[in-house]
Amino acid sequence: VQLQASGGGLAQAGGSLRLSCAASGRTYSDYAMGWFRQAPGKEREFVAAISWRGGNTYYSDSAKGRFTISRDNAKKTVYLQMNSLKPEDTALYYCVADNAVSRHTMKIRSTYKYWGQGTQVTVSS
Repeated sequence: VQLQASGGGLAQAGGSLRLSCAASGRTYSDYAMGWFRQAPGKEREFVAAISWRGGNTYYSDSAKGRFTISRDNAKKTVYLQMNSLKPEDTALYYCVADNAVSRHTMKIRSTYKYWGQGTQVTVSS
């Protein structure tokens, strides 16, 4: 599976951005997908994840209530709608995918075999 993230950019605090991640490759079925982010000088951290059929979603505490993850399997694309952005949301956002993910491992970085190249999100105050 290859992942191509897009949609990052510059936003003002309180604004919104929508990230997209398109998957390609022969295999896509049963893949959970998600987003991690890494700010300069910080560890890469979990943001959100969604199960294959979209019935289960998971969020970090910082993303809960502001971000929404969704997916369109016909388009092999996962989205991250980010509202009420804060300067601390500034980071490089990575799309991830794997087909061996459970609700217990959804938030763990090492769970995911496939990573996109990252898209930069910068939020100004």
